[in-house]
Amino acid sequence: MRLILGLLILIWGVPVPAAMARDQPGEILRDCPDCPSMVVVPAGTVQIGSPLDEPGRDDVESLAHKVTIARPFALSRTPVTQAEWRAVMGSNPSHFKSDDRPVESVSWFEAQTFLHRLAEKTGRRYRLPTEAEWEYAARAGGNTRYPWGDEIGVGNAVCVDCGSRWDGVQTAPVGSFRSNRLGLFDMAGNVWQWTEDCWSPSYRDAPLDGSARRGSETCPRVIRGGSWGNNPLHLRSAKRMRFAPDFRFINIGIRVARDLE
Repeated sequence: MRLILGLLILIWGVPVPAAMARDQPGEILRDCPDCPSMVVVPAGTVQIGSPLDEPGRDDVESLAHKVTIARPFALSRTPVTQAEWRAVMGSNPSHFKSDDRPVESVSWFEAQTFLHRLAEKTGRRYRLPTEAEWEYAARAGGNTRYPWGDEIGVGNAVCVDCGSRWDGVQTAPVGSFRSNRLGLFDMAGNVWQWTEDCWSPSYRDAPLDGSARRGSETCPRVIRGGSWGNNPLHLRSAKRMRFAPDFRFINIGIRVARDLE
């Protein structure tokens, strides 16, 4: 059976059913037909934060430090789309409505409800990525300002002055730009993405194993990635901001993670 599935992947790109997946780095998983498509992110070590001379840097990105992700995990290839959200929640809160665009205008609390219902649907446990996992996945083995290099360039993302037709106007369909080295799309621009972590104004005493910084349920939560309405400096892999967990806006969405079994 695994041989047949391997041939299907090689020839037609058919994802392996989650129950039979080997969970190898780069492998694509989908837990149900209308669930988010996920990619296996390998274990590894990354430097989190920004160097002192990085343009746009602020103190909340310090001090740069190494984090080791000890085990592979799965992360959705794109931000959760409006179609994927509606399949689970039965509604679509987004302002820029289109099935293939990222869901937005969702709070951290609403993201938790989505994850819970998705788990009920598939029998698997989901979560938001931790802040360290998010940056590790965005950097994809590199150490440049953006997933693709040190300059914003043209046509790499949607933001203000990113060189796309959606710049500063609205979200773009997910996957409109090339992926990073891990096969992840829209890690920079389009929508900010909620992470699991409680906010801290520096990396002092931050976990070094990639786990989330914990706190009260109502603590401000970290968002990552920048959006269609931000300037390029907000799309840097090290950029971090925070909002109250009940906050929602037209440039904030989510990306799904889960541990591998």
